[in-house]
Amino acid sequence: MGHLPIRQVAYFCADVRAAARVHHAIFGSGPFFVADNIPLAHCVHRGVERIHDHSSAYGQWGDVMVEFVQQNNPGPSPFHDMYPEGSGRYGLHHVAVFVDDVDAALAEFEAQGSPTAMRAEMADGFVYAFADTSAALGHMTELYSPRPSLLGFYAMVADAAKEGAPPRDLITTIRLR
Repeated sequence: MGHLPIRQVAYFCADVRAAARVHHAIFGSGPFFVADNIPLAHCVHRGVERIHDHSSAYGQWGDVMVEFVQQNNPGPSPFHDMYPEGSGRYGLHHVAVFVDDVDAALAEFEAQGSPTAMRAEMADGFVYAFADTSAALGHMTELYSPRPSLLGFYAMVADAAKEGAPPRDLITTIRLR
């Protein structure tokens, strides 16, 4: 797979807005863009089609995007794989990398002993997945292809954090499709 720089660091939390505020207060990250109840057309977790209702806050933290993610529905998920439901435990969940082909990268991770935890597709055809690298690395690895809409989103988040950017609220709600 060659050199895959980390594009994003993501934390599983109880409340994405509260986590974003605390992270901003400690590290100066942000501003944050929050997407509630991110719609998925398909989601397969550990080989089983599942409902996966989650919300995320995205902000810039230096050279990398930081994400806070909460699960809104009960049940199995890649988040509950690491932080069991009802445990009250939260923390670092994954790092994200760009790959040319998500399915080919998943196969490579599997061949190296990191099984697919989840593969999901949004209504617009955007695919992302989690390779379960937690046994080796202590966290999962999220994979997605750098298509124009994703690169534009990353640029928007980074631009909002640049010095001299127009003032923004710390948290802005957005809609992902």
